[in-house]
Amino acid sequence: MDFVLVHGTTQSPAGWDRVAKLLTAAGHRAIAVDLLTPEELPVEGYAQHARDQYDGERPVVVAHSGSGVLLPAIAEALGARAMVWVAAYIPDFAGGRSLRDEARTFLEPDWIGVDPTADPAKASEFLFHDCDPETEHRALDTLRLFNPAVLAAHPSGPAPEIPSTVIVPTRDRTLRPDWMRRAARERLGVTAIEIDAGHCPYVSRPAEVAGILTGRA
Repeated sequence: MDFVLVHGTTQSPAGWDRVAKLLTAAGHRAIAVDLLTPEELPVEGYAQHARDQYDGERPVVVAHSGSGVLLPAIAEALGARAMVWVAAYIPDFAGGRSLRDEARTFLEPDWIGVDPTADPAKASEFLFHDCDPETEHRALDTLRLFNPAVLAAHPSGPAPEIPSTVIVPTRDRTLRPDWMRRAARERLGVTAIEIDAGHCPYVSRPAEVAGILTGRA
């Protein structure tokens, strides 16, 4: 099975390295795409940019955090068999609101306005607080901003027909776990899988995340 791994707003594709290695060792193919471009693109442009980096068919597309805005379009462009939302924003498909419109309902208040790429201490506090020291050190090297205007402003379209799995880290300090649970149920019609981790469980709990991907997707 192919897994296309989509980074979030604060890490490069290298953030997926631990999960990618486990998926590869289990006989799968893992492709961590890079969405960063010299110029900002519309949602469809980022979907095509991901398509240009993948040469297979019917992958499972996995997205983290703010890239949940882009997940449906990327999955559609790649002909995905399934989508996996990892500590990710799930768009308001019925109401058409943007991430910006909803930000204060799903973001933890202490996270608003934080730029972890400019402050390693804040990155450790909000993103990697559940990592052991060695893992945390490596994770800090993956920090990178990906925050095009379209992520905040894009109004969501219709609900995707591609099956979804939602992974909710119960110790997330950036996105509210209760909001993610409710959004999974109300917006995607699924019960979230909970994992005892912070906002980046693919970094701190890679074996558990890889197990969910191979067992549920």
